[in-house]
Amino acid sequence: MKAFQTLVLAFAWFSAALFVVAGAMLTYEVVARHFFVSPTIWAAELSQMALIWGSLLAMAWLLQARRHIAVDALVELLSDGQRRITETLAMIVVAVFSAVVAWKGWSIFLESFERGRTTGSMLDLPTWVSELAVPIGFALLFVQALIEIFRALTGDPRGPAHGAHE
Repeated sequence: MKAFQTLVLAFAWFSAALFVVAGAMLTYEVVARHFFVSPTIWAAELSQMALIWGSLLAMAWLLQARRHIAVDALVELLSDGQRRITETLAMIVVAVFSAVVAWKGWSIFLESFERGRTTGSMLDLPTWVSELAVPIGFALLFVQALIEIFRALTGDPRGPAHGAHE
């Protein structure tokens, strides 16, 4: 579990870097377009790809670190045991959803890879490059949801049943 947590943290930092790179590319595009009337053919598409990969690779860390948006007004009224039950049920839903999306996302990636689909833009990148982020990101989220289920069931103090954030 520790190795997976280290991997998830590494992906979170990589995601943060991708967001910075996307911001730099878009800033460059705005300056090039408006001040030098010389737009790029790559900035918008590559920044979209960076945002896709950044968002999807960060999902597992966001769950692990409890950084997702949560409406907990009712949950706060529950006992610790009831919180663990609701957390377990919620994480089961996340795990099932993540498994389905990872499975379907892999099919979409594989089909695009085999057929050689491209974006159709001036840069004309292969679509599988961005589509691969879906099965990878959701597979990581699936594993993290399983870890959270274990934490909720065992009353792990790092879990939400105790209100702790990592």
